[in-house]
Amino acid sequence: MIRGVGYCRVSSQEQVEGTSLKAQEEQIRAYATLKGIELVDVFVDGAVSGGKPIANRPEGSRLVGLVNSGQVQCVVVVKLDRAFRNTVDCLQTVTQWEKAGVALHIIDLGGNSIDTTSPAGRFMLTVLSAAADMERGMIRDRCNSGRASCKAQGFRVGEVPFGWKLDTDGRTLVENREEQEALSFILRLKAQGFSYNRIAAELNRSGIPAKKGGQWSFSQVRSVLKRAA
Repeated sequence: MIRGVGYCRVSSQEQVEGTSLKAQEEQIRAYATLKGIELVDVFVDGAVSGGKPIANRPEGSRLVGLVNSGQVQCVVVVKLDRAFRNTVDCLQTVTQWEKAGVALHIIDLGGNSIDTTSPAGRFMLTVLSAAADMERGMIRDRCNSGRASCKAQGFRVGEVPFGWKLDTDGRTLVENREEQEALSFILRLKAQGFSYNRIAAELNRSGIPAKKGGQWSFSQVRSVLKRAA
């Protein structure tokens, strides 16, 4: 039986406390069972940016150490961006792993599962990861172009802070009375030593909506308090 390791990552504390990490691990374990892979371990990096190379992440570094020691033959991830920063980072890392006899298995790459044990798998990885990079770049360029156009016309660019709203001119910020009251409530709770999660729970219990409606979360409370500081 092939010995392998799984790797999960999320970038925010909110996801750590949610179901994302658990869902990733469940997918990895189910895939390993299907493919006859003996999972030695599943490494989990919570609230870690994908901008860091996997070897520079707390659990990612342990995974790389295990790979380099020759104790496993494959690494399983749910999606490419859970493990790698971009196409170049992915391909360079995979090339290094292949020299050590270690394959990469991606459960969902463009809707398909692939592994680098075959030429077809390596080809698909190269093509699809490059296509994903290109799409992200095109989206970024369109967003930048739209923001630049709005800014050139004098309109406000960026998210409107909690507690405020745009005036009819589309440029000036004016106080949102309901949100200002909610902001005062949040600041009082913080002054009393409430954690972000407790504040979110109190806001939800009190029926106070978040900026875009719906429930409050750890990250939303943190963002509001950071802006208000």
